[in-house]
Amino acid sequence: MQFPTVRNRRLRRSSALRSLVRETILSENDLIYPIFVTHGHNVKEEIPSMPGVYHFSMDRLEEEIREVVALGIKSVLLFGIPEHKDALGTSAYDANGIVQESIRAVKAWAPELVVIADTCLCQFTDHGHCGVVHVHEKTGVAEVDNDSSLDLLVQTAVSQAEAGADIIAPSNMMDGFVLAIREGLDAAGFSDIAIMSYSVKFSSAYYGPFRDAAHSAPQFGDRKTYQMDPANVREALREAESDIEEGADMLMVKPALAYLDIVRLLKDKYNLPVTAYNVSAEYSMVKAAAANGWINEREIVLETLTGMKRAGADLIITYHAKDAARWLKGEE
Repeated sequence: MQFPTVRNRRLRRSSALRSLVRETILSENDLIYPIFVTHGHNVKEEIPSMPGVYHFSMDRLEEEIREVVALGIKSVLLFGIPEHKDALGTSAYDANGIVQESIRAVKAWAPELVVIADTCLCQFTDHGHCGVVHVHEKTGVAEVDNDSSLDLLVQTAVSQAEAGADIIAPSNMMDGFVLAIREGLDAAGFSDIAIMSYSVKFSSAYYGPFRDAAHSAPQFGDRKTYQMDPANVREALREAESDIEEGADMLMVKPALAYLDIVRLLKDKYNLPVTAYNVSAEYSMVKAAAANGWINEREIVLETLTGMKRAGADLIITYHAKDAARWLKGEE
């Protein structure tokens, strides 16, 4: 009788042995927690399409930050919901804007926490697009003006760095945005501030609940002209390579779950940290299934996040971060 020479069953016969030979380790150090900050007083308002995720006013934000730190999570990604919106998204680069205020507050409460600032205009513009919109003289069609948008995005990034952000995370997908922001930060004396580029950001149906959370849905058209076709792989590599040449310090793939092949390609090809964004619909689908008793939420979440790490993600932005940190510590 022929027996196999490799006896992997021996290494799986107990939980202790399985842990000893585990190839991929997920920890709270890998997690980045997104937080939505808004104006007002005593606001902790659950987002209907994202159970367990809230809008916080500044006076309620500290309790959330204290919990994040206590769980061992090392980084947060801040999104702001402004009171004022206009065609140029002026609240995005206001020194006293909601993101800038929240950055200063978080760094005062928890100086050791790595604060990442989302750098985009969509939630600050009245039209919901990620840049300046102009009407084409000949066609009469409204379209995003790439180069005009870059100037405002640079102003936004510099104002966030001045407020104390550790990392700038541009999510706008304008052509040349990394180079423009890198040059702008350097000129303003912030050459030590890292850029986590949304290098590979697909035009995805998985963003729906986020647009509810950030109040950032486009008022006309869509974002397909500046976000990527989900069918394209070679384009993803071109986008990542361009960002590296322009000065990105980290690369991101968004969404994560349907694009783990892209995460692996970037990890294998480039020598920069890779971030996977476990986006809103990926989160909400798990929450909905768990609420109906169809799945074990804890097991699904930890398996999914481990899969992202196994695919090559060095960091994972996820709304599950607090729960995952508790579960990784063995808490219920």
